[in-house]
Parts: sequence; structure tokens; C-alpha cells
Amino acid sequence: MNTEAKTQSIVLGGGCFWCLDAVYVNVQGVQLVESGYSNGTVARPSYEQVCGGNTGHAEVVKLVFDPQVISLREILEIFFVIHGPRTLNAQGNDHGTQYRSGIYYTDVTQQATAQQVLDELTQSGVYARPIVTELQALQNYWPAEEYHQDFFARNPHQGYCLAVAAPKVAKFRKTFARLQKT
Repeated sequence: MNTEAKTQSIVLGGGCFWCLDAVYVNVQGVQLVESGYSNGTVARPSYEQVCGGNTGHAEVVKLVFDPQVISLREILEIFFVIHGPRTLNAQGNDHGTQYRSGIYYTDVTQQATAQQVLDELTQSGVYARPIVTELQALQNYWPAEEYHQDFFARNPHQGYCLAVAAPKVAKFRKTFARLQKT
């Protein structure tokens, strides 16, 4: 049986990709988390090019997931809890367009689901400031260099991981215990 036909993929930008990777590798139904770059103008960008801020790319994670185990809505609910969707081009101390909040969909069903979640969050008034998360079709995706993949798992005691990624993982575990891999 072809299991690939049962999966979907979505690409999310929520600041440094190390933080999103650190959380989503723990989510039931997420089969692959790949750090990368998307929605910029340069083909096959490097980390240095993206950090320079001139390629237009966002640091992102590509998630391959089984919608029979976890829905896109649940993935997006996690996304909006673990990052700041109200800060334009920044997350914490990371500043630049590469750190923008974004949902990069691969089909119209994903677009509709993401738009519905964004609308519900906006209408709920849960955030004091407007949500600035961009919703765009996925374009020009390129995987990040190997040393960025599974960065938190391989470097849990690195300063950035301790200060920024670890608290996001803890928040996920506390808020979404039911969705955590066992």
C-alpha cells in the first residue's frame, strides 16, 4: 500500500525554524519535519543568503502529516500557540523578513482551512494586536542545510535552544499533551 498517498504537507514560518522543528517532531501524525526556506526569489538559497535578508525567503518547516491522525486545523492550533503571530518580521530577538509568520499552503482546501482559523482567531479577540501571519501559496521551497535539520534534538544544550526552543516545546507539551507522540 502506498502510504505517501495518505499524507499531506504544509509549510509554516514562525521565526527560527529550529523552534518549529523542535515542537513538530513531537506531534502525533507528523511523519516528517524538514527545515527550509520558502516564498523568496532566489533559487536554492543558502542560510547565509536568507539571513542577509535579500532573498525574500522565510525560514520555515515543511511538515508531512497523516490527516487520519492529526488534522491541519490541529497543526495550525499548535502553530498559533507556539509562536507570536502578531509581530511583523520578528520572533523574540530574531528580526528580519526571514522570521515572518506565514502559512504556505499546497492546495485550496488547505488555504480555506487556514483562512478559517485566521478568521476565527481574529474574531475571538484572543490577541490584543492584529495577526500579521501571511497566507500564501507555497513557492520556491528549498530545504535548509543538513546541519539545521533536527537542530534542537542534536543540540539541546546550545544557548538558543535552551532559551528559546525549549520553552516552546514545554508549552506544546503542556497545552497539547493529547497530541504528543508517545
